[in-house]
Amino acid sequence: MCDKDHFAESVAEYEARGLVTRRQFGVILAAGAVMALPQLANAQTTSERDVTIKTPDGTCDAYFVHPASGTGAAVLIWPDIFGLRPAMRTMGKRLASSGYSVLVVNPFYRVGKPTATGATPIKEMMSFRQGMTPATDMSDAKALLAWLDAQPQVNKNRKVGVQGYCMGGPMSFHTASAMPDRIGAVASFHGGGLVNDTAGPNSPHVLAAATKASFLIAIAETDDKTRPNDKTLLKETFDKAKLSAEIEVYQAAHGWCPPDTQVYNEPAAEKAWSRLLALYGKALA
Repeated sequence: MCDKDHFAESVAEYEARGLVTRRQFGVILAAGAVMALPQLANAQTTSERDVTIKTPDGTCDAYFVHPASGTGAAVLIWPDIFGLRPAMRTMGKRLASSGYSVLVVNPFYRVGKPTATGATPIKEMMSFRQGMTPATDMSDAKALLAWLDAQPQVNKNRKVGVQGYCMGGPMSFHTASAMPDRIGAVASFHGGGLVNDTAGPNSPHVLAAATKASFLIAIAETDDKTRPNDKTLLKETFDKAKLSAEIEVYQAAHGWCPPDTQVYNEPAAEKAWSRLLALYGKALA
């Protein structure tokens, strides 16, 4: 998980390599703008609304966006440590414009609604994780997916996709474990804690391997340097379970996908996005 400021470490490294500059990023944030994502060809018109969903632990606030007409396969998005914010809404809306009915949630609803961006220090976010455990991930997932399946914009004859960023990676694995017959595809981008050395059979990757889903696991090269054996263990685990799993280390820093982080890497993010659409196009058809 993001138990330390890996983003700050990554920014320092990528500044040294000339791949990101604080000055350029600071100008963008000062202007109050979310970095725009590239436009998609044949993008569908979407409709959006803020929603609240009852869970066993309270009321979760979320953002629901879907094609303006017709139905689409449901997708649940677990944000990174910075939570539900404009950048994540932008990513959800972009996915919806490709024909999916997307729910982006505030995973910190038990504590509150943080106002954060990809530049917020990690230490300021840690208190919002109070009360979150693998068990709450699974109970939340069941409630959120039940809500999605009750929406007229969701095609319930198609499997559901779930994707997560940073801490959302293992949360996505837990979602698949909680709803193995409903989840068809799981994507993790710079996920932290997919392999838990002390959890044994309860490690997220072991639980996920007991499902029937297809997987996309995009690993940051900075995370791979810290835990170089994870990619091999993930591959071996999913191969043994005979599950489709695309596992790749990207030349990018931890946190490279959301457009408001200090290490956003557009080429690598676009590659990851294209692989996500390929996964969903096949597994959620």
